[in-house]
Amino acid sequence: MKALELNLPSGDLRPASGQLVITLQTGFREIWAHKFRSLLTMLGIILGVSSLVAMSALVAGMEKGAREALIAIGGLEKVRVEAQELPIDQRHLSDQAVGITINDVWALSRSAPLVTKLSPEMRLPATLSANGKRFRPWNCVGVWPVAVEMNEHVVEYGRMFTSMDDEMARSVCVIGTATRDELWGDPEKTGREVNPVGEIIFVNGVPFTIIGMFRHYESEQDRKARELAKAETANKPGGAVARNRGWAGRRNGGAFAFKNRTVYFPLNTVWMKFRSGATYAALNAGGGGGTPAGATGDPRLSSLEARIVSVDLLPEALQQIRNVLMSTHKGIEDFTFRTQEDWADQIKTFVHNARMSGGLIAGISLLVGGIGIMNIMLASISERVREIGIRKSVGASTSDIFIQIIVEAVVIAVLGGLAGIGTSFILVHLISSFSPTDNVPIVTLTSLAIAFAFSVLIGILAGLFPAIKAARLNPIQALRYE
Repeated sequence: MKALELNLPSGDLRPASGQLVITLQTGFREIWAHKFRSLLTMLGIILGVSSLVAMSALVAGMEKGAREALIAIGGLEKVRVEAQELPIDQRHLSDQAVGITINDVWALSRSAPLVTKLSPEMRLPATLSANGKRFRPWNCVGVWPVAVEMNEHVVEYGRMFTSMDDEMARSVCVIGTATRDELWGDPEKTGREVNPVGEIIFVNGVPFTIIGMFRHYESEQDRKARELAKAETANKPGGAVARNRGWAGRRNGGAFAFKNRTVYFPLNTVWMKFRSGATYAALNAGGGGGTPAGATGDPRLSSLEARIVSVDLLPEALQQIRNVLMSTHKGIEDFTFRTQEDWADQIKTFVHNARMSGGLIAGISLLVGGIGIMNIMLASISERVREIGIRKSVGASTSDIFIQIIVEAVVIAVLGGLAGIGTSFILVHLISSFSPTDNVPIVTLTSLAIAFAFSVLIGILAGLFPAIKAARLNPIQALRYE
């Protein structure tokens, strides 16, 4: 019985789980015995995993910021109508092209049931001055009061001007926080809150009274950064200045900064004080079906924004708007549409392309890492030919050898994947510190899982050829190997 036991393969006397533990221990011992070589082998996997996670985090942060901005400027239901050059076949009618006018607004309000709100805009290139300082806003525009709802604005101090203010062409305005910051000081820097409501501001030299100020707009990430900067300032006044300045520098772009740099005037005020000497009757041309006597013309708008019933009815709504405008423009197509859905599609396309590009780069790194694993496993087999021959001669099966080599390759890939995940957090932190974008990269559990799964898959694939080669070794020839 004793002789029989000596002739049996030792692996057969242990449970499968025990064999796997021994195989794993053998793999770890082999890696530990050649630490530097194993580290170089893992480097490709580490770089591949970390670049995949970092790229995914960067794209996720940019996508989140773009979605937030899309909602902040009115959502998918908003359609913008702008003037455009005439088509080639209508160029001879250029002297009859009227552009976007207030008459289009009244026509759409009557004949486009899928349009729920209309907001005409008359842009004003302006320089604002007050308190001995000057400032040029990005979005200085004459509008109707409905523009607040159209563009998701919230008046924090004072009030929005009313239809009566617009009708009387009063010299009033509602400003964004950027105007307050530039002319009266940023509360984040001065340490005191400034309420400019009631102050006089000069617009191209014309005095206006500020009757309201919008709240400060920022992304969720910027809000958290600002609160963190405040907390650091409270705890370490000397060391938090740079961080606070860094946050302030990050908020200089994007849809939120655009809203902060907005100044609204009554539409009729802009028309009468800066565009024409017309009476308010001109702005209401079309309200009764025609231009009233004494009106000097139909005021030309910079653009027209419309909110539709539902984004699901966008094609039908656009067709309705087009039909009405073709009628008011007498068949001249001197207008075009800008929809938020176009922007949403651009976001999807950008995200898809960015992920494909990042995935390709990370895939190449992982492939290089897989080649490194295959190379090191082949070198390891060459060094252990006699060992494999001895194992086979005492009863180890072909599958035992195959599994051992596969496990060793997977162990290297798993360790490389875990190290890559750890490295990715450092890389993401560096990207968030130096990235020119306003959107902080977001590491997701999905990206971590995918990157780790790919590293394991690469380890399995890279170990297949060396494992098959080792398993097929002839034990007699292996024992003779020098």
